[in-house]
Order: sequence, then structure tokens, then C-alpha cells
Amino acid sequence: MNSSKVVVALDFPNATTALSLAEQLDPDGCRVKVGKELFTRSGPEVVRQLVDMRFDVFLDLKYYDIPNTVAHACAAAADLGVWMVNVHASGGRKMMEAARKTLSGEDAPLLIAVTVLTSMDQSDLLELGIDRSPAEQVLRLAQLAEASGMDGVVCSPQEITLLRNKISPQFRLVTPGIRPAGTAHGDQKRIMTPAEAVKLGSDWLVIGRPITAATEPLAALSAINRELDG
Repeated sequence: MNSSKVVVALDFPNATTALSLAEQLDPDGCRVKVGKELFTRSGPEVVRQLVDMRFDVFLDLKYYDIPNTVAHACAAAADLGVWMVNVHASGGRKMMEAARKTLSGEDAPLLIAVTVLTSMDQSDLLELGIDRSPAEQVLRLAQLAEASGMDGVVCSPQEITLLRNKISPQFRLVTPGIRPAGTAHGDQKRIMTPAEAVKLGSDWLVIGRPITAATEPLAALSAINRELDG
């Protein structure tokens, strides 16, 4: 069973590039994430190919629609053999419960909810009419997600401690905004190193460019795994 906490973000514009990068990685040493651009350009076939390569695939499409539509989308994701799929917690309880009902079998993918995007800060929330800090909004949505039967949430590293103190220890935390020391921040505003995030209680770390843009992606992945192991 794969025990790595690293989920490599395959944020590429086409399947050829994504699969080429995946071939340089070890499916026993990481999981992979397929997001909107790659899925929109390459379709479900790229997911099937990654599954055939023995990767656990996190399908990061952030479903947000009426309950019936989201439930059917989640069922379609499960048919692809993905390891984890996500929805937007802002879609509300009925939407999340519909998704949960669909993904209720023993072999169902993990179902997690997105809280507040890691690119957003206080000013972004205010523009949306949300007069709360990012941390307060994350907690509110995480509690709703837990009550709606989700397996966990996506949160920034800055909210890990808050959530670990307020929700059950079995609730999974998936953390983007991870940057090994000395690497560029990119467009993430609320970031942390891998070791710091795991120490605080993150279950899985979504890491993109520090691995995918490295001269030797497997070496970069291995260095992060060694840091987490030691």
C-alpha cells in the first residue's frame, strides 16, 4: 500500500507531457493529481493511462453544481478508477450529501471538499461579500463538509492546526501550497514546507513545480520523501 504523503500535481497542457513526467516518477513513492486543464484537453483517457501505470490518481475537478449533476459526475470519476475526487464545499450540504450517497461503496474513491483556494486572501473574500478571514471561512466550510459526510477537505497549510483542533482526527487534510525550502512561491499565498505541514497534521501534500519543473523529478520527489521520513 502506498504510504507516501506526496501528491504530484501534473499541471500540464497535454497528456504527452504529463505521462512523460509520470514515467520519471515512482508510483510507490507518490500519488498524482489531474486537474482541469489536463483533463479538459486530454479527457478521461489520461486518467485511465495513469491508473494503468499503477498511480493513485486524485481527480481535482472541484465539482460545483446542482446535487444530481455532481452525484453523477462523482460516479463517472469512480468508474475511471480514481483514488480521490473533490467537490466545492460552497456547493452546500445537499450537494455534498448527494455525492457521498453516490460514493458509498467499500471501493469508492475518497471524497473531499475544497474550502478556500490557496491563492485567495482576505481581500479576495471581501470582494465576494464574505466578511471573514480565510481561516474562519475554511473552518466554517470544513465543519459543514464533515457534517455532510466528506472524508476530508483541501486547506492551506495555515489552517491545519485550526482544523486539527476543531474537527475529528479521522478527517483527512489535503494541503496544496507546499514549497520545499528555497523554492519559488509561484501564485500560492499561504504556503509551508513539506515537513512543517506533516508535523502539524496534513495527510497529503500537493506539490507541483518543485518536482515537475526539477531537472530530475524523481530525485526531487525522493528528497522530499526522505525529509518526511527522517
